[in-house]
Amino acid sequence: MRHAILHLKKADPVLAGIIDRVGPYRIEFREPAFETLVRSIVYQQLSGRVALRIFERLRDLAPERLLTPAAVLALTVEQMRAVGLSGQKTAYIRDLAARTNAREVDFALLPAMSDDEVIETLTRVKGVGVWTAHMFLIFALRRPDILPVGDLGVRVAMRKAYRMRALPKPARMEKIARAWRPWCSVASWYLWRSLDNEAAL
Repeated sequence: MRHAILHLKKADPVLAGIIDRVGPYRIEFREPAFETLVRSIVYQQLSGRVALRIFERLRDLAPERLLTPAAVLALTVEQMRAVGLSGQKTAYIRDLAARTNAREVDFALLPAMSDDEVIETLTRVKGVGVWTAHMFLIFALRRPDILPVGDLGVRVAMRKAYRMRALPKPARMEKIARAWRPWCSVASWYLWRSLDNEAAL
């Protein structure tokens, strides 16, 4: 990872300043598994605290607190709604469970797929868009060169760091990120953390 940090600092003076302020790279990875994608769906458009509470309640319903496709499909819609899931997210998670059971989504095969193949596979699931697939690529599959152009946090951090009048559109983000390749995931993490640091001041 030292090589990635050196590359980013040399390639982009603005990002170099962020890296110096934020400090060491300490990303927290998750397993590239069914439960991780369920967690991502639960967290969509919710604050972290609320989402964690709902996710933990959902896990409490599963045998030995292990969220598997079979465990999800054994629950009723009413049980899932009772933990705080919306009707839409309940449908999304059940669709993911059904597709995983049918091997339309095979988590064991994802690590060998290209980034684009992973996105194509995961976005077959209802409620899983490109943003969710990008998060899975970065935090579960540990892909080093993902630029989540649809992520509000990255867009806000870019606007502040590069002194833009408005939130950048994907084309502008891609242009800035050309210098970061092949380490866009690392750069994105630093942009997220730059907002955390500002909030703490």
